[in-house]
Amino acid sequence: MGTGFPSLIMKNPEILGGEPVFRGTRVPFKVLTDYLEGGDTLDKFLKEYPSVTRELAVTAIEEARLSLIAQLK
Repeated sequence: MGTGFPSLIMKNPEILGGEPVFRGTRVPFKVLTDYLEGGDTLDKFLKEYPSVTRELAVTAIEEARLSLIAQLK
């Protein structure tokens, strides 16, 4: 993304068949978006997936938002 930081979401064919996951975990990013789309809170997601920190989740959402905005330019 050009932020100078590695992406917080990664894909590796050796981890969940290449499903995008939070870096350092086996938790798919899609699980977070599914929670939010279903009306659940970030707090509920974090309680269910304690290997994902609040900072990691919020930063990953921001990274995804910036990526989307960059694609619109």
